[in-house]
Amino acid sequence: MIELFFCTSVNVYKIAIAMEEMELEYEHRLIDISKGEQHDPGRLAGSPTGKLPVIRDFSPADGGEPVVVFESGAILTYLADKTGRFLPQDARGRQYALQWLFWQVANLRPLSGQAWHFHAFAPLIAPDFDNSYARNRYFAMMADHWRVLDRQLAANTYVAGESYGIADMACYPWIIYFDPDEGMAAFPNIRRWRDLLAARPALRRAYERARALKTGYAMNEKDMTLFPWEGIERNMIVT
Repeated sequence: MIELFFCTSVNVYKIAIAMEEMELEYEHRLIDISKGEQHDPGRLAGSPTGKLPVIRDFSPADGGEPVVVFESGAILTYLADKTGRFLPQDARGRQYALQWLFWQVANLRPLSGQAWHFHAFAPLIAPDFDNSYARNRYFAMMADHWRVLDRQLAANTYVAGESYGIADMACYPWIIYFDPDEGMAAFPNIRRWRDLLAARPALRRAYERARALKTGYAMNEKDMTLFPWEGIERNMIVT
């Protein structure tokens, strides 16, 4: 069994998708980020970063003590190696898939996260401050990454080629959360890929299980659980 230390972070949904796709037994361990619980290593199986996602695998491949893994890219790779699924076994295929996974972690995710922050949180945290420069900057940079992904998907069925894999699982939650200012219509290949993934039963289960949790958080117009606003202003940190 695997524990998934869970909050309604887009990055955490990546791992829930992987768990469902890989048919792994897992349980959610709710972490209330509005109370800053993520900063207590004791609540995260000793993970030192104060960030989610984190997993604890009670049945590691070597049969030893439980394994704790943090960082979404590392977790996805760990789970793919554990199950032998969704990551090519040959050296070239593995390298190609991992570079797109790392592209998501290092590029699509940070820029999208900043764009989302300035769009959703900045007006609440500093309502009298003009944050349009920051918002526009991050939306423009996010759109640049969407164009990279759209070109990649013009030549490939999935992010890293013709097989669905962990790079897709990493990208999908950030793509569905919200569009850059150009809108989804400007990215037809992403739209095709998004709809292809949305039809996957395992992916749908990941979101359904999360929605069924009693987080106490509000839902947005896309029927996805939001971060809790209460406490975010105090902590000024979005996990």
